[in-house]
Parts: sequence; structure tokens; C-alpha cells
Amino acid sequence: MRRQVALPIRYGGTTLDAGYRLDLVVDDAIIIEIKSVEALTRLHEAQLLTYLKLSSLRLGFLMNFNAALFKQGLKRLVL
Repeated sequence: MRRQVALPIRYGGTTLDAGYRLDLVVDDAIIIEIKSVEALTRLHEAQLLTYLKLSSLRLGFLMNFNAALFKQGLKRLVL
């Protein structure tokens, strides 16, 4: 497991450091994006989908630790 992994943008042979950081990457296969918000929104989903597309990974989880039950704050996204 790696924490705070930098995610550059690559396009046409050019690499840009846009300041994107993946909270957790597990086994170089799963992105885990950690939140502590009132409720997960479409914006959070869009953020994780962007990370998945830029990293070429297929599976990601949004984890909201501000939910009454953990399973209520967990969302799985697959490309």
C-alpha cells in the first residue's frame, strides 16, 4: 500500500504535474479516496473517476468516515 501517490497528467508525450494526489493505492490496482464530509456527492465520484482514468486503474473506493455506519459511507466505482 502506498500513500499520497503523485498522479501526473500525461498527454502527447508531455507530462504535467497538476498536483493530484491519490490518498491510497493498494497493490497497484485499487485507488482509495478518503473523505470526511456530510455526504458523498457526484463531485467526489467525478474526482475518483478522473483519478482512475489518469492512472489507468479500473477499481476505486470512496470512503466517507463521517457516516453513521461505515457501509453507508462506502462507494465502489469501476471503469
